[in-house]
Amino acid sequence: MASKKTAVLGASPNPGRYSYIATKMLTDYQYEVIPLGRRQGKIEGHDIITDWPEAEDVHTVTMYMNAKHQEPFMDYVLGLEPERIIFNPGAENPALAKVAREKGIETINACTLVMLRTDQY
Repeated sequence: MASKKTAVLGASPNPGRYSYIATKMLTDYQYEVIPLGRRQGKIEGHDIITDWPEAEDVHTVTMYMNAKHQEPFMDYVLGLEPERIIFNPGAENPALAKVAREKGIETINACTLVMLRTDQY
């Protein structure tokens, strides 16, 4: 199961945020997680990465930023060359989705938490 390395964009150290819950749940399901955020902090022992490093073998990018906040990171996301991008509720971005699909990246408007709980991840 751990083969789908996942970058969580918009990771937050606030336990009430869905990005926090998703990072924890992905870890619980034994996926390798890269929590990327704009502010430093920790999620269940994971440091939130704020310098947006190069990463290899990223299978999935799961978005928790709204489209406006995604704009500066679009090239970064596409440069990861993930197999898919999940746009969680409130993070839908038709412009990024269109470019991603043109590059052969699957895009899904869905909830990562639901996908995990229903074995659709």
